[in-house]
Amino acid sequence: MLKIEDLHVYYGGIHALKGINMEVPENKIVTLVGANGAGKSTTLRAVSSLVLPSQGKITFRGEDITRAKTADIVRKGITLVPEGRRIFANLTVLENLNMGAFARNDKEEIKKDIQRIYEMFPRLKEREWQAAGTLSGGEQQMLAIGRALMSRPTLLMMDEPSLGLAPLLVKEVFRIIKEIYSQGMTILLIEQNATAALQVADYGYVLETGNIVLQGPGKELAANDEVKRAYLGKA
Repeated sequence: MLKIEDLHVYYGGIHALKGINMEVPENKIVTLVGANGAGKSTTLRAVSSLVLPSQGKITFRGEDITRAKTADIVRKGITLVPEGRRIFANLTVLENLNMGAFARNDKEEIKKDIQRIYEMFPRLKEREWQAAGTLSGGEQQMLAIGRALMSRPTLLMMDEPSLGLAPLLVKEVFRIIKEIYSQGMTILLIEQNATAALQVADYGYVLETGNIVLQGPGKELAANDEVKRAYLGKA
């Protein structure tokens, strides 16, 4: 579904991605694991055209999207749940969800999708008219995921969805990821909780300073001694 070839990204003089190659097959969960600064978020930002690569190619369902506009990438079916949630704090829950459907004009279907989001996240329904900035961290993450789903993506990219959440809420986030996946969604996941990410992923890539150094089925990487030492906090 998504293919990245020889991707290089620079931030000024910093070479953030050094020619990475990876694929995200349809109806799979793929995760990127690595330390802070490894290039994980940069990869998602490059797919979304929030940063432009200096070299390389990104294709989605066979179409070159390397330098497409971000809004057009959303229309093609790729949506990002950004790190830190980035909800619109001064808008209500409902207004945030409607913002997620900015590229759509099928009003009746948008209403149906909002109801589906409320079924998935009942807390959001209870707080429909509340300013999003007054929600708890967990509720804001639910809203960020719900807002992303409002564009009806076929590929959902998630950047650190459990960051800063209490352990019980982390479990809830991973339950939601599994639920979304079970409905036929393809997911590209970055997650600080490498153990949980590799357990849920069909396939994983390990990034170090802009290079992919390991790859394989998620559970195999979770059992890999090198990965355990570096990322899972195990000897």
